Formats: sequence, C-alpha cells, structure tokens
Amino acid sequence: MTKKIALCMICLAVLVGVHFSAVALAQIVVGLQEGDLMEYQVTCIGDVPEKHDVDRATIEVVSVKGTTVDIKLTSIYSDETEETDHSTLNLETGQIGDAFIIPANLSEGDTFLEQTEGNITISGVEHKKYAGAKRAVVTATTTYTMFYWDQSTGFLVEATSTYSNFTITTKAEKTNIWETEPYEIDPIISIILIATVIGAVLTLFLRDKNKK
Repeated sequence: MTKKIALCMICLAVLVGVHFSAVALAQIVVGLQEGDLMEYQVTCIGDVPEKHDVDRATIEVVSVKGTTVDIKLTSIYSDETEETDHSTLNLETGQIGDAFIIPANLSEGDTFLEQTEGNITISGVEHKKYAGAKRAVVTATTTYTMFYWDQSTGFLVEATSTYSNFTITTKAEKTNIWETEPYEIDPIISIILIATVIGAVLTLFLRDKNKK
C-alpha cells in the first residue's frame, strides 16, 4: 500500500512539473517573423572603446523557430566600415544578445530571463514615438543600461548604456514592422499659423480700404 502511495505521489509530482513547464513555455511569446528588421541610430559620448564606436546598426530577423530567433546584425562604424554578424537568440534560455529581442506582450511586473543578469523585471509601460509611430513600450533597467522594447513584438527600440567614461545610446529610426504615422502639427503651432494668416488678410483688407 505504501509503495502504491509513493508511486502515485511521484506520478503526481511529474505531472505537476510538466504542467508548470508548459505554462512557463506558453508565457514566452515570440512577436516577430522572418524578414522583420529595425534600423538604429547610435550616439556615443566620451572615451568610447574600439569596436564600440558604432554610428548605425540594423537587426534583421532571419528565421524564427519556437523560442529561437536567428538574426543578422549589421554595424556601421564612425569611419563608415561595415561589419555583419549572425547570432542565434533563445528567449527561453535567456540567450538574447545585448537584449535585442525579449518575449512579446510583457507588462509591468513581468519577468524574462537574461543569461548574465538573471531574471529582469519590467518596471513600466509607456507610450513613445519610435521609427515614425507612437508605440506602447516596456522598460527595464540592468546594471549599466536602461532599455525600451516594443511591447507587441519584443524588439529593442531604445537603450542607453552608461559607464564610467562613456555613454552609448541606441534608438530605433526605421522599421518595416509598422507603418509610419502622418506628421502631427502641434495645435499651438496651428493656432499661430491661422492667426498669422487672418492677420495678413485683415492687413491687406484695411490697406485696400484706406486707399479707397
């Protein structure tokens, strides 16, 4: 009888473990597909080490399989030399490069794994403009870097890394993932323009009236 109870307990433990593993995997959503790309402008300030003086960069998704994402990273340095690297990211194991891509649809308080930092917690959700459109973005801070990722795709849109003698800011400028929004004119500027036009028309009208 005791052996049967022990066997049942072992089976139950295995089933519970499988269940929670499945739940954990289900939470890792890859929000990108083959061909998605992001172009970045990179700003370096201070005594930047060699091979960190990047001026522009592009990340292109080559393939997606489960939680594994193959990417092509093209870096253009300040002297206009170009370098291309291929990397395989795994969102389940935390192998995400320089946090290029994280699980999609995360919210404040959610965590994701990064192989050197461990579990990183999303500290907030904001709405900011990147690559020509206002997007919902999630943010988190690690030892040296403040990150922003597009919430629905998990793609990096901004990062500022601050070290003792230099700072590097990377910001998304172009993408093929979302449409660029029409340029919005500030309401105050619109009012000023309308007032200027009305003033000009009134001036001409009064001038013509005085001539008569």
